[in-house]
Amino acid sequence: MTIPIALTIAGSDSSGGAVSRPTSKSFAALGVYGASVITALTAQNTRGVTGIHQVPADFVTAQIDAVFDDLEVKAVKIGMVAELAVIDAIAAGLKKVVTATHRARSRDGRDLGDRLLAAEAVEGLRTKLIRGPR
Repeated sequence: MTIPIALTIAGSDSSGGAVSRPTSKSFAALGVYGASVITALTAQNTRGVTGIHQVPADFVTAQIDAVFDDLEVKAVKIGMVAELAVIDAIAAGLKKVVTATHRARSRDGRDLGDRLLAAEAVEGLRTKLIRGPR
């Protein structure tokens, strides 16, 4: 029996309470091997976000290509994406892969008082990832 593989495409925060690390723990608890593509790094704690470092879209593409070149991913979970260029990179990367199902969930950070998704990226998220790459 082979272990199923799932990919999380999301940011990483310094407090470890959100985004990619807890998803990987959930994957492990369910007996799934978890791979990850990091879209952004945040400086944050339980009280708020103090900084966001965007991972360049071309590096997000490189991560996606590396994962799918080597692993037979069966499912993709999309978390924090902060800008349209990264949304486009994810959509383009997932178009190449027809075997994996995906789920997009946007966390815009307003619960912490900080917006993580750029206003100009909202429509791209809705049409390119939530509806799914076409």
